[in-house]
Amino acid sequence: MPADKDVDSVSARARRRISRRLLPYLLFLYVLAFLDRTNLGVASSSMQKTFGVTFTEAVIGLGAGIFFLGYFILEIPGTLIVERWSARKWLARIMVTWGIIASLMGFIGLPLFKAFHIESQFYSLRFMLGLAEAGFFPGAIVYLSHWFRYEDRARTKSLFLVGIPLATIVATPLSKWIIHSVSWQGLEGWRWVFILEGLPSIVFGIVTWFYLTDRPEEAKWLPEDEKAWIVGELAKEHHAKASLGGDVILNALKNRQVWLLASIYFLEITGMYGFTFFLPSIVERMKGLSVVAQTTIATLPYVLGVFTMLLNGWHSDRTLERRWHTAIPLILAAGSLALTAAFADSVVMASVGMCLFGVTLFAYLPAFWTHPNARLTASSAALAIGLINSVGNLGGYLGPMIVGKLKSQSGNYTSGLWFMAISTLAAGLLACLLTDTKKPAEPT
Repeated sequence: MPADKDVDSVSARARRRISRRLLPYLLFLYVLAFLDRTNLGVASSSMQKTFGVTFTEAVIGLGAGIFFLGYFILEIPGTLIVERWSARKWLARIMVTWGIIASLMGFIGLPLFKAFHIESQFYSLRFMLGLAEAGFFPGAIVYLSHWFRYEDRARTKSLFLVGIPLATIVATPLSKWIIHSVSWQGLEGWRWVFILEGLPSIVFGIVTWFYLTDRPEEAKWLPEDEKAWIVGELAKEHHAKASLGGDVILNALKNRQVWLLASIYFLEITGMYGFTFFLPSIVERMKGLSVVAQTTIATLPYVLGVFTMLLNGWHSDRTLERRWHTAIPLILAAGSLALTAAFADSVVMASVGMCLFGVTLFAYLPAFWTHPNARLTASSAALAIGLINSVGNLGGYLGPMIVGKLKSQSGNYTSGLWFMAISTLAAGLLACLLTDTKKPAEPT
């Protein structure tokens, strides 16, 4: 019994130390990544005033989506680089390059790019931003699997994935403040949104090179008994999964569940990014609301989403159930969007629907991202994660583009909201078909 208590003590200390060392920092980096990816949603209205009637919602939607075409090209190679080479070096490279390109967005239409048409500048920089950022998210997911056991992953991934709603909580008021308060050197506020919010990524890209440690075996900050415990736990898990098929990289391509996960993610991302990029514009068009009220409505869905994501991740780890912790939030999110669309003319009911969407949508993510590592290992799991994220994020191209076109054609966002609701519902229904996963048993 004393030996068991010693093991429990080492386990608790190791998990606590690793969590405190890695999760807050990775969360902060993801906030920066999502901030630079989505601040276009806040800046777009001001950009329209600068560039005139030709810079329509359709142009903004296409530009928002083109990011994901660049993202798609380098996603899988970037994920494999994290697994086979170095997470800290690759993530550092990603952050520096995306920070530079994100800041260059503030110079659209200025002499720096005068040889190119405004729309061409916009589309090109968004595409390059996608290329630069490709591999960060799936690379971080793979990196977490190097440090946390299967039974801890939904909770730990929830602590990382809250960067999605947190970035929006930070971005909306921060970007609005910059737009209305900063006009240095005669440049419009929206330009400073991109410039100022891109610079921290460059700085912390350099910090990442020195701060992160690739694997537990290399962690000088981890005491020897804790290091031995986590290395042993991960080795047992790797051995159990390898006994089911080995680390054959093409196993990911043959696995039906991987393609099902990619389809679910594609449909969900289509709805989510259609909502994320146009929510500030939707709220701005609500009559009679002050800037404070608009900011509150635009951020509240994400505030509520933080709590439900953490709760669902914790409960999924406690029960080791993954399928319904994925499917149910998606189905409820679809219902919330339908409520918003049905009562689009009512500020109160539309606001309630959008808040419910935030409460339900993000909750699925921690359980969802445990699936690829459940039966695949090392390079095959890395390929699966990269494949799911790259295919899924093509929905980030489709969603904003379609919502932008529907808005330009109809003059309102109602049809776009119905489109997002249907896409999210389809994702939830497909999630019901997932095979639930448990921790792989050790071979006897």
